[in-house]
Amino acid sequence: MSEGDTVLRAARRLEQTLGGAEVSVSSPNPRGRIAGLERLDGRRLDGVDAHGKNLLLRFGDLVLHSHLGMNGAWHVYRRGGPWRKPAAAAWAVLRGDKWEAVQFGGPTLRVLRASAVRLDPQLAGLGPDILAEDFDLAEAARSLRGGGETELGEALLDQRRIAGIGNIFKSEACFAARLDPWRRLAETSDAELERVLLAAREQMLSAVAAGRHERAVYRRTGRPCPACGTPVASRGQGDANRTTYWCRRCQRRA
Repeated sequence: MSEGDTVLRAARRLEQTLGGAEVSVSSPNPRGRIAGLERLDGRRLDGVDAHGKNLLLRFGDLVLHSHLGMNGAWHVYRRGGPWRKPAAAAWAVLRGDKWEAVQFGGPTLRVLRASAVRLDPQLAGLGPDILAEDFDLAEAARSLRGGGETELGEALLDQRRIAGIGNIFKSEACFAARLDPWRRLAETSDAELERVLLAAREQMLSAVAAGRHERAVYRRTGRPCPACGTPVASRGQGDANRTTYWCRRCQRRA
């Protein structure tokens, strides 16, 4: 699953290489043609925004909305250079004079009227972006708190509460904050919610800058906790049964 750091990094790369350029747009894969990408052909890419796990590419009065889901990705290549995946797998290709950007896969690729973005049900219901420049920690904690019987780990994945955190940083932020991901929100203080959100934000911003993030517990089941040596535990959590990783000792309830 592409998390907010991956999406923000893609937005910055697209802006850097194609921002302000008139681009040709094509759809080698039928999925892209269904999205109506031909309406963007020959338009100027005015800018690229990220909100949580969503990319919004602005073309005047039209916006290309991309969500990469579990397996989607944006690649950027020198124009005419070799691709790492077959052309038939490309949902969208944006070509400028020197660069070309390609989206492979993902559950969402659609063209919207710019005037409709704020009212769009899929976008309007998103919570505060964990990586936004104007991120307000107290506001984000209040947004996260809604639904007091929800477990912390599950709540962190709810994009309607906080946009951008996925399964990696859910586990890593709870570990960094030394909070039990199975604790219910009603049992968690405002200060603790702010602590785990700040940990997620700092880790994700570091990953944006570096392109990767060192993992303390994610996918380290049975290996020693880097803090205390206790074997890292894991099991499914929430309705989606997404695997949570944690240290039973470092993150036990007070």
